[in-house]
Amino acid sequence: MPQPARLRRCALAVPGSSEKMLAKASALDCDQVFLDLEDAVAPSAKAEARGLVVQALNGLEWQPRTRSVRINDVTSEHCHQDIIEVVTGAGAALHTLFLPKTRRASDVVFVHLLLDQLEPKLALPHRIGIEALIEDVEGMQKAEEIAASSDRLESLIFGMGDYAASMRMRLKKVGEGGDYPPDLGHYPRYKLVIACRARGLDPVDGPLADFRDEAALRTECARGKALGMAGKAAIHPSQIAPTQAIYSPTPEEAAEARAIVAAYERAQQQGQGAINIDGVMIDAASIRLYQNLATQATAIGL
Repeated sequence: MPQPARLRRCALAVPGSSEKMLAKASALDCDQVFLDLEDAVAPSAKAEARGLVVQALNGLEWQPRTRSVRINDVTSEHCHQDIIEVVTGAGAALHTLFLPKTRRASDVVFVHLLLDQLEPKLALPHRIGIEALIEDVEGMQKAEEIAASSDRLESLIFGMGDYAASMRMRLKKVGEGGDYPPDLGHYPRYKLVIACRARGLDPVDGPLADFRDEAALRTECARGKALGMAGKAAIHPSQIAPTQAIYSPTPEEAAEARAIVAAYERAQQQGQGAINIDGVMIDAASIRLYQNLATQATAIGL
């Protein structure tokens, strides 16, 4: 079953234990928010946070188009209860679950089967998707297997901090390239993008920890975009606007893409397989780049 097409230019993490931050997040102009029951919540506060997340999903008016919850990983004592309580309490208001520390295909299958049991019982109006965080060397090694594990899977997300720790990298700031030229994160990002695109999933880049450094954020967004990432996670509302701007075509780029697509379609109707536009050869391979751009512009509303 094909998954819904969603904008993922920016996915903002919101602590599930903070009523104030949950309320603030509901009014933000962000493609996606994920309410966090994992790293942002102390073990002693997880039970209470589940209730706050359910209350927020049901009771707040949400501007972000996609609402997600990051549950705890499948090896934890909290994962099963996270899924049961959140889906039972607010499944109709929930679009996807974020599965952290995904190391193998069976991790995804576990969540998939629980959702298969809950959705008919609760008569939910839509199917809940899964988004898997690849956060360590084991998960990265099996990215292709994970990407193929479930038809609920919508994206893979690069968990930079845990990945760097599992690799024993020496970084001062999570999400930056460190002292390795030109980009320490190039290989894992590229591997994740390939695994996703081969299965029709969205690859999402991990967040930059230093939310005050907009220059570094723009550099990392540009690198991820160049590799084919669909967007980037964020840890602070100040990161939303620059991230979504970089992962969006400009109005001029959108207009150019639509004009090229239209010109190519006219040429095809006249029996031409390729056309020359301002000295650039446009054929069946290259036109897909412009079609992708035009499709994204339409989704954004440009």
